[in-house]
Amino acid sequence: MEEIEFILDSAQESMTGSIAHLEKEFLNIRAGKASPQMLGSVFVDYYGSQTPLSQVSNVNVPDARTITIQPYEKSMLHAIEKAIMIANLGFNPMNNGENIIINVPALTEERRRDLVKQAKAEAEDAKIGIRNARKDANTDIKKLEKEGTSEDICKTAEDDIQKLTDGFIRKVEEHLAAKEAEIMKV
Repeated sequence: MEEIEFILDSAQESMTGSIAHLEKEFLNIRAGKASPQMLGSVFVDYYGSQTPLSQVSNVNVPDARTITIQPYEKSMLHAIEKAIMIANLGFNPMNNGENIIINVPALTEERRRDLVKQAKAEAEDAKIGIRNARKDANTDIKKLEKEGTSEDICKTAEDDIQKLTDGFIRKVEEHLAAKEAEIMKV
């Protein structure tokens, strides 16, 4: 019975990890207004190593359409500007000699649809992660059954895993619906 509890707990932990990853990925999908997370995928060449932008500069959002980046070292301005261009986020950074200013353009209808597609792809990846956790748990339960654990206990455990899976898939759908509404809201 202890093994079954362990299998259920590890499946739940894995599924929770899939949801957390989805939430993190959704932060990178912009939904109209500027936010520092939009630059979360930008890595700057800092003395030969790839370093997250947030570790070499202050990233601020003075208003809903502007992001300002103030590097800790002025010599990093060009490297940061280059990193933003390489990240291919659709931004055009402007360097004023002290800061980098990014005007976040309003989203076009086509761009919104692309972002919704991207969100759906991330949600599908999360669902795959959840289903893989279910598959691993069911495989472990089958092993226990072969080792002599009663069929009834194993069947109940498989039902519990399925209920857990259904609940987490529902959470993914809810997150996706909220993100889709956020993206499409003009």
